Amino acid sequence: MVNRQHTNRNMRFGDVSFSVASHTAWAPGLDTAAAWLEWAHGRADMNTAVADPKVAKMPPMLRRRASATGKMALEAAYACLPEQAVPSDLPVIFASRHGECARSVELLQELARHAPLSPTSFSLSVHNANGGLWSIARGDRSNNIAIAAGSSTVEHALIEACGLLADGAPQVLLVMADNPPPEVFAAYADCAEQSFSWAWLLQADADANTGERLSLSWTAEDGETASATDVAAPGGLDILRFFLRRDAELTRVAGGRRWRWSRRA
Repeated sequence: MVNRQHTNRNMRFGDVSFSVASHTAWAPGLDTAAAWLEWAHGRADMNTAVADPKVAKMPPMLRRRASATGKMALEAAYACLPEQAVPSDLPVIFASRHGECARSVELLQELARHAPLSPTSFSLSVHNANGGLWSIARGDRSNNIAIAAGSSTVEHALIEACGLLADGAPQVLLVMADNPPPEVFAAYADCAEQSFSWAWLLQADADANTGERLSLSWTAEDGETASATDVAAPGGLDILRFFLRRDAELTRVAGGRRWRWSRRA
């Protein structure tokens, strides 16, 4: 794995390489690998009428506490792990641009009505709530991290994962999940928000005998150019489409950076 970052005045650039040992995804109406391939090639759409995932591998008491976003994230996380025993020290990164903001807005509205707050909702309104549920359900005290970085959330989560690999972690589980934010934020939307989740089990590129080998590089991008770039879908779905279609390259402008995803031989 390569992990470099350089700084020259206002120009910042770097690159990382990694391998995806296993992967999975979930969205309303898309819960099989075949369905996701159809979606990636434009032959299937998400069905927003479908209920939340079952998260059958999580104890019911904990599962009931998870939000809609949390259930999607946890469903993808469980499904991505191999059937054989998973190392107890597997680091996990839960990435989400909007996280539990729907729950936070509900709490603020209850405060405005002078209504009593639910202790459970309050404790699970933080960004690392799903990491906590995951840790409790699995009795796992290994490193878990929650990341939100705006429109470049996936890229920053991936860089964090590669940092953990560089520090010696054999594998890192990266989980991306988002739901459209509450209507109160509609005026600030910069893409066509959709509900989705996916997970990649990552390992260092140098250690990979199997799996998809990818790299991510970035350079600074003019702020006006970046803000003027209109995107139709959330970045997490653009990246997933690139991955599932086995495209050679994907370039995105987000968060003041030009991000270049590429497939390695």
